[in-house]
Amino acid sequence: MATYCRLIWQYMGCNLKDIAPKEPIELASLSGKRVGIDAFLTAFQFLTTMRDLSPQGDGGPLRSKDGQVVAHLMGFLNRTCTLLSHGIKPIYVFDGRAPELKADEIASRKKRRVEAENIHKEALAAGDFKLAQKMAQRIMHYSPEMVEETKRLLDLLGVPWVAAKAEGEAQAAVMAANGQLDVVATQDWDAVLYGTPFLVRNLMNHGSKSYGKVVTAEKIMLEDVLEVNQITRQQLVDLAIMIGTDFHPGIKGIGQKTGLKLIKEFNTIEAICAAKDKEVPQRLDEIREIFHNHPVNQVSDEDLQPGVIDVAGLNKFLMEEKQFSQKRMDNAFDKLKAGGLIREGGQTSLFSF
Repeated sequence: MATYCRLIWQYMGCNLKDIAPKEPIELASLSGKRVGIDAFLTAFQFLTTMRDLSPQGDGGPLRSKDGQVVAHLMGFLNRTCTLLSHGIKPIYVFDGRAPELKADEIASRKKRRVEAENIHKEALAAGDFKLAQKMAQRIMHYSPEMVEETKRLLDLLGVPWVAAKAEGEAQAAVMAANGQLDVVATQDWDAVLYGTPFLVRNLMNHGSKSYGKVVTAEKIMLEDVLEVNQITRQQLVDLAIMIGTDFHPGIKGIGQKTGLKLIKEFNTIEAICAAKDKEVPQRLDEIREIFHNHPVNQVSDEDLQPGVIDVAGLNKFLMEEKQFSQKRMDNAFDKLKAGGLIREGGQTSLFSF
């Protein structure tokens, strides 16, 4: 999972790891809680780790025998069933249209992707499979078709999903702040800036190994971040903008610790820039507004209720259409049975939460 952790920093917004207090958390402690999960970052986790790394593999995501990409479905099936077996109520949140303020960041990502695609093609042509596999991590694409396949899988599992109006982690954070979710699970620190009271990182790779160490989910509480650093949420957002977010590259020379010291002394970005003779970020008020009042879709509580597991439908979709093995399906169903979500013999049952 280390590869994923390195790559995904490209998509994680602001980095608050040095100032955010965190503590390990076990999956069992989340039993009964409604956990909003950042679907797109989760998908990239699966696509960048479940890859063809055979001696002459191209490094792309795992495919079925007939060439269909199935890494995303393998990952979502396995991890979702694991969460369900622990009594967790997962609710996946899918990205909507990116805010216009993110255009420069998106263009930069596209440029890096194109560069990596060219190197990947050249490496394959030259027989340099090691380089090709390295570049393949950087060109993963969670296509609209894959998104629809994921939603179909979740429907068959009876797991709710939400379409965000803009950023997925922001939609989840606002829903958590409004009491519709108990937890937001994402690698993206921006969820704290958007106001989630309770963030969990590493939820979807909890228990896996990275550099020989077991990855553990981490709990971050917004209240603790503010209290430990003795700042307000408004100051936290300003601090993040100075460090750098998806909507602004940040102010040169200001990192987490320096920024924290300055925001506590001067209170706002404008005051800091005036005191340190720096240029105030363009469209500053718009960037602040993105964090404090992010556009979201309204979701009814009824739409967040878990549904019925369709065992026959899962077998048809995954085994017949996507060529999943019987062993993979049995592993998934064993987890669901352990959680009391399907009866022996494969009969479906309502979620027993």
